[in-house]
Amino acid sequence: MNSFEIAVLGGDGIGPEVMQAGVAVLEAVDARHKLGLRFSPHQAGAMAYRDTGEDLSEPVFARCRDADAILLGAMGWPGIRRADGTELAPQITLRVRLGLFGGVRPIRAIPGVPLPLSDPRAAKMDFVILRESTEGLFFSKDRGLITHDMAEETLRLTRPTSLALARMAFELAGERATRLGRSGRVTLVDKANVFRAFAWLRDVFAEVAAEHPGIKHDAHYVDAMALDLIRRPWDFDVLPTENMFGDILSDLAAGLIGGMGFAPSADLGADHAVFQPSHGTAPDIAGQGLANPTAMILSGAMMLEWLALRGGGEALREAAAEIRAAVDAAFAAGLRTPDIGGASGTAEVTRRVLAALGG
Repeated sequence: MNSFEIAVLGGDGIGPEVMQAGVAVLEAVDARHKLGLRFSPHQAGAMAYRDTGEDLSEPVFARCRDADAILLGAMGWPGIRRADGTELAPQITLRVRLGLFGGVRPIRAIPGVPLPLSDPRAAKMDFVILRESTEGLFFSKDRGLITHDMAEETLRLTRPTSLALARMAFELAGERATRLGRSGRVTLVDKANVFRAFAWLRDVFAEVAAEHPGIKHDAHYVDAMALDLIRRPWDFDVLPTENMFGDILSDLAAGLIGGMGFAPSADLGADHAVFQPSHGTAPDIAGQGLANPTAMILSGAMMLEWLALRGGGEALREAAAEIRAAVDAAFAAGLRTPDIGGASGTAEVTRRVLAALGG
């Protein structure tokens, strides 16, 4: 029987609340399918920094590195910052130290969730923003040049990481084409009309595109993409992009499907992966039981699929599909969380999703 150790970092604010919901759903499918999931909780984040002086200690990092996958709630808290004024972000530390270059941000309309776009085609939205997560403008984190008269940050793209991102994009488009029964398409999002780095990146993607003749390939300037994600988001499939562009567009895209509470994510590398909701710690509602745990629950489903791709077995993939179907069924039946004008808090969402699972 397979056994998978899952490092659990609940984090700060609503992080532990949504994590409890996500783990409860994973435990339900684990019991049904005998997946062999073992959850190992660890302390990291702003409160850990407050209490210990470290937001991600070396022993906790080692446990994360050695785990089969990492679940992360949300991290950070107002007023708890480093001496230079920057936020505590152990999630970024994990990305860099574990080589998690591929930030997968699925954007899918959930049946029953009110959408801001009135066009009926919006209900069929299903695309992925693939955010490079270790380089780009974020390469400059903690390296920026600051003087009295100027501030300078550096954007860096490297060939190995750019090639890996391109290959991930085309492989993801191919998998989605098979699963969804439609043509796959990779649209690189850049600013190649202004910056030579992005013109170079187009050449890298063109190399990889030649290896995947069955996948359509084009490119879009980031400002035009921000416009077209509002005008016609249903036209897109896989959107790879630089780190900062992906950070911004992911939030915009989450707004198209009801908000951050419905936006799961994964940061993937060659050997490690972190799964977390796209939202933050939401201090204004922390501890009140109001947080929408849907993104955390769906991030757990992404984790199961990743473990299946790594040879964990078909039961993991089946369990992931069951979780998504249960979320869809619960909201299609009228479930409404506070972030979309309803009154069902964290515990009620958990209960309804577990009921839809038959647990």
